[in-house]
Amino acid sequence: MKLEIKRIKVNDIIFGDETIVKDGVLTLNKEELITELKKVPGVVDVALDFAFPGDEIRIIPVKDVIEPRVTVSPKGVRGFSGVNADIVQLGDGVVHALDEVAIVTIGDIVGFQEGVIDMWGEGAKWTPFSKTKNIVVDLKCDKSLKPHEHEATVREAGLLASELIGLAGKDCTKFVKEEVYEMGMPDEETKKYPNLPKVVYVEMLISQGLLHDGFCYGINTRFTLPTLLHPNEELDGAVISGNCVAACDKITTYQHQNNSVIKSLYARHGKDINFVGVVISPELTTLDGKFRNADFVSKLCSQLGAQGVIVSEEGYGNPDSDLVMIAERLEKKGIVTVLITDECSGWDGLSQPLTDAKPEAKAVISTGNVSKVVHLGKAKKILGDPESIANLAGGWAGAYDPETGTMSCELNAVIGATSEIGFHNCTIKVL
Repeated sequence: MKLEIKRIKVNDIIFGDETIVKDGVLTLNKEELITELKKVPGVVDVALDFAFPGDEIRIIPVKDVIEPRVTVSPKGVRGFSGVNADIVQLGDGVVHALDEVAIVTIGDIVGFQEGVIDMWGEGAKWTPFSKTKNIVVDLKCDKSLKPHEHEATVREAGLLASELIGLAGKDCTKFVKEEVYEMGMPDEETKKYPNLPKVVYVEMLISQGLLHDGFCYGINTRFTLPTLLHPNEELDGAVISGNCVAACDKITTYQHQNNSVIKSLYARHGKDINFVGVVISPELTTLDGKFRNADFVSKLCSQLGAQGVIVSEEGYGNPDSDLVMIAERLEKKGIVTVLITDECSGWDGLSQPLTDAKPEAKAVISTGNVSKVVHLGKAKKILGDPESIANLAGGWAGAYDPETGTMSCELNAVIGATSEIGFHNCTIKVL
């Protein structure tokens, strides 16, 4: 498979008479976009705004972040396969992406685990989306919708917005960067690199219902077994977020489209490792489900001949058990296993970081403490409802002070703060 992602430089975003990219300026026809988004069943009203890096703007409560793109080859492919478009095989072709531009959906709260993005100050340090030029889509939904219907409506509207805005780059011919991801099937790559260790990436996805679901080719992963993907499929939009898991480690659709682990492994493929595939593994709530998925992950990695496996988690709490169960099974087969997870260590950082442990889970990369409290300054402009922090994971009643405009919360409430695929701003300092 060969996937080319050609990135279009966007210096500014404005409203105008047509939706187009020209001379580094992305122009959006506001009325047309709102008209199209209001066609999504359940959407009552839509407002559009912008938030740029350094602006003293707070966005809350954030539901998802999506990169606007358009597929230019094969022709006729639009949207997200199996979600808001026909089912097509992803991972081959040419994609134009609006570089460092993001669609951010907000609106009435769906579940308590949504989040906040600050574009400046202390809050900007903790979210990767303080660095993107954000098109904020504020969605008002039919009040009669049930929570799951509400989530689906917002998800569909956000994906549609990214598709419609991505079309602006269809005819662009100048690019700031061109990324090429090319890899054959595992047996082909092994023939090319017979002496390199085979490495598999296992990506755990929240798949627990209760507004905690990921999707692959439009299928809720709660109803699937662990599945082998070509790395290009995820980079091409096969995996999307449909969950309201804690904002800090929710893997947004944007992060799936730009998965840090996949890109890092690709950079080393053919040099010091043979990157043979991605296994997505559902995180279920039942003990039988956890056993079944851990067994299947172990089997798939063994069938691929893996000598090393990287496992990333999504969320924390009971998924910690899935994480260490997978490590136990892989290590007992002689497969070197490295885990990526965040910690829930309390405000003082002294509590037990994970809810489960196994002696085989011995190589662990921490992406930070979700319980760390941060204090956020007064915004000049708020997109959304700051009072919603009282209902978000990591927030509490009184966390927002309307008199001073300041806000306090745990990193739990900050979108992408402790991303367990490494798509965040935290680093480790070795003393």
